[in-house]
Parts: sequence; structure tokens; C-alpha cells
Amino acid sequence: MKPEDNSPQPEEVNEALNQDLLQDLSEQGKTKELVEMFEELPTMDVAEFLSEKPLNEILAHLRKLDLDDQGRIFSDFAHDLQLEIFRNMERRECAHLMGHMFSDIRADLYQELTKDEQIELLPYLDRKVREDVIILSAYPPECAGGIMTTDFATIFADMSAAEAMAKVRKDAPSKDMIFYIYVVDHSMVMKGFVTLKDLVMSEPQTKVIEMLSEFFVYAEVNEDRESVAQKIEKYDLAAVPVLNSLNQLVGVVSHEAAIDIIQKENTQDLEMFMGIMPTANDGNYMTTSSFHHFKKRVVWLVSLAAIGIISGMIINEYQGVLEHFIILAMYMPMMAATGGNTGSQAATVVIRALSLGEIEDKDWYLIIFKEMKISFMLSICVAFLTYLKIAFLSFSSLLPKGFTMSYIGVTIAIAIAIQVITSALIGAGLPLLVRRLGGDPAVVASPAITTIVDITGLLIYFTVAVHTLGIS
Repeated sequence: MKPEDNSPQPEEVNEALNQDLLQDLSEQGKTKELVEMFEELPTMDVAEFLSEKPLNEILAHLRKLDLDDQGRIFSDFAHDLQLEIFRNMERRECAHLMGHMFSDIRADLYQELTKDEQIELLPYLDRKVREDVIILSAYPPECAGGIMTTDFATIFADMSAAEAMAKVRKDAPSKDMIFYIYVVDHSMVMKGFVTLKDLVMSEPQTKVIEMLSEFFVYAEVNEDRESVAQKIEKYDLAAVPVLNSLNQLVGVVSHEAAIDIIQKENTQDLEMFMGIMPTANDGNYMTTSSFHHFKKRVVWLVSLAAIGIISGMIINEYQGVLEHFIILAMYMPMMAATGGNTGSQAATVVIRALSLGEIEDKDWYLIIFKEMKISFMLSICVAFLTYLKIAFLSFSSLLPKGFTMSYIGVTIAIAIAIQVITSALIGAGLPLLVRRLGGDPAVVASPAITTIVDITGLLIYFTVAVHTLGIS
């Protein structure tokens, strides 16, 4: 058997070596060599290294770089650090720096500024940058317009390959946004696209229209950002163009932005599913205050604790049954845990399928029927295991006269089997119901499902016990 290889991957090794190298140069005071390394290493490695330094040291290092490198590195800083740096720089210096940032990140930073800071900054920005910031900042962050960048190249269909290459050089898009060259008319209405490879490999006199791809995937400017990310993922695109209602090209959403969106949406769905209220200014776990974490968690926790009082009322109602059959109390935790796990499993599977577009609202009856079949098979397994545990591993001294462990085992096994089936139906049905009502299925938090199936489980448990054991 081949031993498991737990050694770090090449990317991890390189990143660690880069950080160590930068740290050594910094400690030795080799400023010139350090700056040269900043220009050579991946931007994220440099940004991570500088993020650990004091603010005055970060500013000193940035000022030794040219504006292109400053903007590139600054764009990879966390928003909190970007704001801190901004508020410790002269407005004119900030304007020069922002002019060399990625347009979408620049717009995000601008939106984080106070109105007074925005007003102070605008006069120092170049006209093109100023217009770009104002336009991008006008779109809500949840739509394509709010995440797009204006960093792209356009050409015209009647150009030759040589003329098109000249215009691409003039537009000077960043190397990350030069996968596709968009073909537009003189009103910026999009006609199609060519790839950089198409232009490079064609004869200089070849017309763009001869290599034009007229069928393309695009996003509408007001389209939900998650939908845009799904398009990029589905069609394996490096970027997707964003068009307005007149089919004019207004921006581009890159695959890097799509990855960020998917991560944020997954985090938000996970938090909501676990009963944590996501907020607009969520940040790093360690840098977020304890009180902010408290506010995110307290609503669901307190609400479900209040609803959980119903469980106590049910137990109190059947207090006589528990006094007569103490063994029932021993298996109540197992009943609750089985129901909670089953419901959470079903909800997770259904919510994931809804998020990926694998199922639709109209398929609800097929989904419920499928979960019923699955839960029936699960219930047989769990019920059989429960019966064996009770019949052969429990103490008969806990039973009243006239009852056997086998009989009690059958009773509890039946109750748990019904609990598994109802829990799966609740776990699958609640997200579908919320989706049907126009809400986000993820709001049906796992703690909420657990609380609901706890209540239904107790009702099932005691109802089955009363009827099968003949307790009045």
C-alpha cells in the first residue's frame, strides 16, 4: 500500500517560502531588495506580508513602489485595512493610488467612505476615474452592476486584426481581464467577442468580423450577482460581459469576482442555516467584536428557546406515563437526536439542490415522495437497531409487571421509525415552503428544524406509547 502523502503542496511551499524570504529581507533592513521582491512576487503574498506590519511601515513600503504596483497590492488588502490606510494619507495621494486600483474594488472602497470623505476625494480624482467610480457606486452590491469592472478592451467589427491590436494596447486592460476582446458598434452595443488568441494568430489584414463569435453568454446589469456567478461557473468562463437594457456593454464580471460571490453566498447560507443572522459588515472572525457575534446569534437562539417551552409542556402533560414507565425517559434523548439529525440531513440536501438549480419549486411533490422513500428505508434501519438495543441491552427491572423488554422495544422502535419519516418530511418540506413563499430556503435554520422535530417527536413518542402500552 502506498503511504499517504501529507507533505505540503507546491503552492503552499512557495507561499511559505515567499513569506519567509520577505521577512528575512525586512529584518535585515534590505529595503531595495525587499521592494524588488514586492514587484516580482504574487500580489496576494505581498499583501498578506504587509498586512501584518504596522500602518506606518505599510505606508513607507507602498510609497517606494510605482503607482501601478501600489494599486495592485492595495487592491488585495482587506477593506478594513484599505480604509485605515486611506484615512492616514493625503487626499491627493489617495486619488493617485485609487486611479491605479481595479475598478470594482475601487468602487467598493468608495462606497465604504463617509459622504464627507467622498466629497473631499472627488476633486482629486481624474475625470475618467471619477466618472467610473460614480457610475459603479450607483449599482446595488447584490446585482451584476455592483460587482462588475470597467477594466476591459473593446474593438469594432470593421477593424483589421492589426488595428484591433492597436486599440487593445490603447485601452490597456489588465492582464487579468484580457481573455476576451469585446466587439461593439460605435454606440457600445455588443456584437460579439474575439479572443486574444484569435487576434494574435490572425493575419494583420484579417477583419475582426471574420473571426467574430456572435453567440455569447452575458449578464444583465440588474441581474442578481449569484445568478451571474452561476453562469460563469456553468459555462466555465473567464469573464462574462454585463449589458444594459439597450444591449450596450457597461462592464465585465471576472471569474475571480464569481469565486468571491460563491464563497460569500455559501458562507451566508451556512450561517443562516445554523441560525446565525448574516450582516452587511461581516468580517474576519478574529477581528469581529464579540458583541457583533452575539447580535448575530442571539435572535434565533432566544426565539427557539422560547418555542422550546412547548417541549416542556408536552413532557409535563405526560408526566404520569414517565412515572409509570421510567424506561421511556431513557430513550427520549435518542428520539430527539435521531429526529434532529434526520431533519437537518433532508434540509441540507434540498437546500443545496435548490441553490444549484437541480430542482425547482414545481417538483415539490416529487421531492417529498423521494424523501418519503428514503426516510422509510432509514426508519427500518434505525428502528431495528433501537429494538435490538432495548430488547437485549436494557434492564428489565425498569419495567412494570406484565411488560417485557421486547414489547417495549417494539413500541419505542415504532415511535422512532415514525419520527424519522416525519422529520425527513419536515426537513425537506420547510425549505420548499419558504421558497414557494418567495423567501430564501436557507432561513429555515437547522436549529429551527431541530426544535420543530423535537416537539413533533415528543408528541409521536408519547402518543405511540399511550396506545401500544394501553396507558390511560
